[in-house]
Amino acid sequence: MQTPPTVADPGSVEDLARDIRAGALSPVDLVQRYLDRIEAVDGRLEAWREVDAKGALAAARTLAQEAQIGKIRGPLHGVPVGVKDIIDVAGLPTRCNSQSRADIAPALADAEIVAALRVAGAIVLGKTHTTEFALRDVSPARNPHNPAHTPGGSSSGSGAAVAAGMVPVALGTQTAASVNRPAAYCGIAAFKPSTRLIPGGGVEPLSYLYDTVGFYGSRVADAAAVFEAICPTHARRAPPAPESLNIVVLRDPLIDNSDGEILRALAAAAERIAGAGHKVTRRASPVAFSGLLESHRQTMIYEISRIRRAFLDRPQGAIGPKLLDTIRQGLTISDDAYLEARRALDAWRDEFFAAFAGTDAILWPATPKTAPKGLDWTGDASFIAPWTALGGPVVTMPAGKSASGMPIGCLLAGMPGSDFAFAATARRLAEAAEDNDSVF
Repeated sequence: MQTPPTVADPGSVEDLARDIRAGALSPVDLVQRYLDRIEAVDGRLEAWREVDAKGALAAARTLAQEAQIGKIRGPLHGVPVGVKDIIDVAGLPTRCNSQSRADIAPALADAEIVAALRVAGAIVLGKTHTTEFALRDVSPARNPHNPAHTPGGSSSGSGAAVAAGMVPVALGTQTAASVNRPAAYCGIAAFKPSTRLIPGGGVEPLSYLYDTVGFYGSRVADAAAVFEAICPTHARRAPPAPESLNIVVLRDPLIDNSDGEILRALAAAAERIAGAGHKVTRRASPVAFSGLLESHRQTMIYEISRIRRAFLDRPQGAIGPKLLDTIRQGLTISDDAYLEARRALDAWRDEFFAAFAGTDAILWPATPKTAPKGLDWTGDASFIAPWTALGGPVVTMPAGKSASGMPIGCLLAGMPGSDFAFAATARRLAEAAEDNDSVF
């Protein structure tokens, strides 16, 4: 029997939902399709921490019966979703890939984001692997494009699961680069909303300043559709977009050492966008991204050290060494230094977005290189973390493959709070620029 490939298109979220509404597809059959795919390939990829086949099939049967009588809960009715294992799902343990959580009891309630997905009709398929407490101690998940390479982190399993066709939608979280980087490395799309737009109740915290839930799909339209389905009512502002969008390709010395293939993919994406009739200009950043990166690092590890300080008192081996090292580093940063870094970030954020008023999206490389070989490092966060510090919505868009066959991703960044309109903008730009055909 031929071994199935580890990369597969899981299908369009909107197509699946439409077929379910039309009665052409049963949620039960759809869930079983993904369970079969998990059985076929996850032994080689380890994207899943726990698959809740019984719970998913039970939910699918209920949703199938509702669809038959025309009762549709929402735009994701019957669509399966994977949930990163730092996010609570009622009835399943939240282990956070940590020995300290090995025997933890199942969560009593869904995280707010999981509850919102269920209201929209989604079915929880299970929990995906994460790095330990979403930091640097790695997970066992592997990259579907080459299992000898990392899928990125910390949302390792979610990115791998979508890229391998094991689920059409997955949740991740980002404090530095943990949503956008796995998408780039795995050749899929991700939507990281503006900081604190999505309620974080029931999600294990790292940094209150940066923690953000994000969404994976095989295409930008898929990731955007999930965001749109659960976007808070107060944020549903989408003024009419102009026929020709204003796009900036940003320059900064930080990206000067990118691999040539990365920069060529970025240039090709910009060319396709311009060819679709949008205005593309190249401009230098008014703010040094090296400064954003360092201030993000200081404020992030300061907050991690205060939130997770008690981990230093756990028995040896209960908590991973990289997490403990980060806590110790953070404790060396004074309150005054933290506040100074925050003030600098606030000033830089205001300066940056004032300079790009009227810009619909900013185009930027997602990573300096493709996914590194080996599983002991989740890759370089330096191109993404500054955008996390800036706080606006950020989309990862597939941009083809390198000569070695590993995916390349580009970022589209928007203005803070513009998420609902930006989702529509990202869809339009992806139609012009997204290079999925060379990924799946």
